[in-house]
Amino acid sequence: MTMLQDTIANLTADAEEFDAMVTGLDEASWSLPTPAPGWTIRDQVGHVAFIFRIAGMAAADPEAFRGVTERIGARGFAQAVDDALADYAGHSPADLLARWRSERDASIKALAAVPAGRLVPWLVNPLPPEVLACAGMMELFGHGQDIADTLGIRRRRTDRLRYLAGFAVRTWEFGYQARGLTPPDTEFRFELTAPSGARWEFGPADAPQKITGPAADFCLLVTRRRHRDDLALVATGADADAWLDIAQAYRGPAGPGRVPGQFANTPG
Repeated sequence: MTMLQDTIANLTADAEEFDAMVTGLDEASWSLPTPAPGWTIRDQVGHVAFIFRIAGMAAADPEAFRGVTERIGARGFAQAVDDALADYAGHSPADLLARWRSERDASIKALAAVPAGRLVPWLVNPLPPEVLACAGMMELFGHGQDIADTLGIRRRRTDRLRYLAGFAVRTWEFGYQARGLTPPDTEFRFELTAPSGARWEFGPADAPQKITGPAADFCLLVTRRRHRDDLALVATGADADAWLDIAQAYRGPAGPGRVPGQFANTPG
């Protein structure tokens, strides 16, 4: 199995898990507010469908995707997200669920079909399709966590988190960029414990700046779905400690994040 095939298989599993959380919800539940201020479950599903739609377009029709990014560039990505939410808001729950599934399937199929060695255009820089698939896992994890928190669902953590963790390490500078800050001129070491108990290591072994702890907590941190005070992550070094305050694995505004103790009585 190639790296792309392996990543696509895991993206598919994450997408199925996300889908299972909203399958069978009654109509009122789609309008429940989630921990993301101003976003309902309907908005969360619409946003993920939008991301999968443009990822599938990037893989299958790069020229059409470039036209979309030119329009996004004129308005800004935050405004494009708002526009997308409005586009999906008019659907009934059944129609929105069908649209999400259609765009999920088309995106996964398109990413899987990208020829070896070809990059896929994306919002800032072209990416290998397996990296864009990891970005999709990040979206599913973060927005899926908002839905799980709303519904009181305890999500089963698996070693598929390695793909999100690796993506977050690759994009470790995003938190600085979102705030107009200059990243420190140093490398970080990340030592994470997988749900299975395996040890995942990224970065130089002798790096003075280090983050250690559970991989699930790391993923909750970089998607800004938990405050650092509620996670078992340990920073060694001043730069690493400051990074825990601003870490994010997505471009654009950081958003309000979460406050300490916000989910004390909610399944993790």
